[in-house]
Amino acid sequence: MDAAQQEATARARELQRNWYGEPLGALFRKLIDDLGLNQARLAAVLGLSAPMLSQLMSGQRAKIGNPAVVQRVQLLQDLAQQVADGSVSAAEATERMDEIKKSQGGSVLSNTTQTTSGSGAPTVKRVVREIQSLLRSVAAAGDIIDAADTLAPTHPELAEFLRVYGAGRTSDAVTHYQSHQG
Repeated sequence: MDAAQQEATARARELQRNWYGEPLGALFRKLIDDLGLNQARLAAVLGLSAPMLSQLMSGQRAKIGNPAVVQRVQLLQDLAQQVADGSVSAAEATERMDEIKKSQGGSVLSNTTQTTSGSGAPTVKRVVREIQSLLRSVAAAGDIIDAADTLAPTHPELAEFLRVYGAGRTSDAVTHYQSHQG
């Protein structure tokens, strides 16, 4: 790989970090390990071709263009967490992955029933990811930051929201949310 390709890959991974909280290669490898998948099965569940998944993992492509695929990634992350904490068995995880594979995406905020707290309310992390997904499906992180800069003089709260939720990391947005609760 020449210097220009290395630079393009590094830039793509940085964009992925901004958009998805981490490079997709790391995110997808965690899903593969946590859910006992291979790349072909992960691609099938997500609704991506195996070459597209490979390009996203290697940093040859930066963005997942289909919001429904982004939502499936989020659903798989939530499922992996449930498997890790023991609330979902391996057999149930396989059934859920089949359901996730069939999901069409729909409204970004419509699919919270699988990822709720014990009280039935959507988890903070899930809601934050849904907000991020919605914002990132319409604009790149740099564009969101530019919009926040434009809004800052007249709408500082909205500008902060865009920076934290639209262009920030999921963990930072969750911390921001929790720090602003009663």
